[in-house]
Amino acid sequence: MSTTGVTIVTTDDEKKKFLEFPYTHYKNDPHFVPPLRMDQKKLIDTNANPYYQNAESVFFIAEYEGEIAGRISATVDRRFNKEHHTKTGHFGFFECIDHQPTADLLFRVAEDWLRDRGMDKVLGPASPGMMDVIGILSEGFDRDPFILMPYNKPYYPKLIEQYNYEKGMGLLAFMISQEDVSEERMERAKKLVHKRNPGLSFRSVNMKKIKEEVEIVRHIYNQAWKSNWGFLPLTKEELQATAKDFKMILDPHVAHIAEIDGRPVGFSISLPNLNVLFKTMNGNLFPFGIFKILFGRKKIRELRTVLMGVLPEYQGKGIDALLNQRTIEMGKIYGYDRSEMSWILESNKDMIRVAERMGARVDKRYNMYTKTL
Repeated sequence: MSTTGVTIVTTDDEKKKFLEFPYTHYKNDPHFVPPLRMDQKKLIDTNANPYYQNAESVFFIAEYEGEIAGRISATVDRRFNKEHHTKTGHFGFFECIDHQPTADLLFRVAEDWLRDRGMDKVLGPASPGMMDVIGILSEGFDRDPFILMPYNKPYYPKLIEQYNYEKGMGLLAFMISQEDVSEERMERAKKLVHKRNPGLSFRSVNMKKIKEEVEIVRHIYNQAWKSNWGFLPLTKEELQATAKDFKMILDPHVAHIAEIDGRPVGFSISLPNLNVLFKTMNGNLFPFGIFKILFGRKKIRELRTVLMGVLPEYQGKGIDALLNQRTIEMGKIYGYDRSEMSWILESNKDMIRVAERMGARVDKRYNMYTKTL
């Protein structure tokens, strides 16, 4: 009788197996985009990743019939629990063959580890935290994911739900193309918002002062999102580390700060969809992947808006809509044909209305799952 066994990841060889599993698991999947191995290695490096200054994680791999068959992580994020006054653990990095007993065992060991640390609820996937890649794709399997968005096999929701997880929140990815946009309507909206907000102006992120710009983004984000589901305040160390990675790929033409009388009140950060290049690199930046990025990024015609925020006292004044409009306008000038706005909470009716009024449509759906331990 074939059995499934689970190993806690401790050795370098086990870490390698944990990281390598997706590359073989999806090798024949036409829509899988192999993430950079160096980035994945950083994510689980509990010594180097600043996220782990406030969190503890463990990683597991499963074998079935002598082969690696799945993986999962379990995390206790102290900042998340302090922010939400809860005892919630996260599962993440979930990958599994279409075999319910293997999935069940992975969830069981992750939950046992969380329960032993006093957690009474689990939420996931978050890989490893809520400001990293989150969610399980539930609709949109016939299209490639955009940069820093998850992709998984269509049977994953079934594996998770069969182990008595329930949907905790839906996440939406909206798509908008230049053809969807009414320039006349945009111009009318722009005039109205500027009339209501004297002194409103927009500028591109200053790459020569990236540390200062990052602090502006962090301050606005932590104020703008603090009342939203799943919010986790960004630390200076985390965002500076992210900015260091983004600096190589960020296009300042589509990264903006909104100001009123010179005071920053909002921001929008979009990234070129480097997944169109990563798909050809098999997860390797060196020796040739770096050249594909350097010479290929100018040919990228897609964006993903990854972060946006407006200070609470300026919300509901149309500034978020103008940030999106500026991305569209600058995108047209610099050769971007379409953009994914992701993710947007299923419960965020205001942002959904903004997206729909611009002409965007839901392109993919994702689920976050929860369970009482």
